[in-house]
Amino acid sequence: MERALIILKPDAVQRGLIGPIISRIEQRGLKIQGLKLMQVDESLARKHYGEHEGKPFFNGLVSYITSAPVVVLVVAGKAGTVEMIRTMVGATNPAKAAPGTIRGDFGVEIGRNLIHASDSPESGERETAIFFSAAELIADWGRATDAWIYE
Repeated sequence: MERALIILKPDAVQRGLIGPIISRIEQRGLKIQGLKLMQVDESLARKHYGEHEGKPFFNGLVSYITSAPVVVLVVAGKAGTVEMIRTMVGATNPAKAAPGTIRGDFGVEIGRNLIHASDSPESGERETAIFFSAAELIADWGRATDAWIYE
């Protein structure tokens, strides 16, 4: 199975959008393997955003993600799951995100774009390991609906 890490950022939590966003993920047929509400500390934020270190916006990212609680999920599905999630999330800039996407429906500006989603299966695995221990994930649980989602 392919996994992605999703972070409902502080603006999504503060605006009460946890339920509507998670509902979209579940309604799409994706399986949640891990879920937690947490406060990201500076060390964890710097590790997560490490690829952006040295860029002008890096300190702002760290400051923002540590400013309030977030909800972190590991979501899994068959091949193509990461791409499907990225399509559901929409363009980074909510002003350019298509209607029907999470950012297109709920977002207004790039600095408050509600959600992070892994950009590749490799990033999904790397990011999952940053936020979850193996003991916090339930990878092999069956749903009665799986036969109605996948051929």
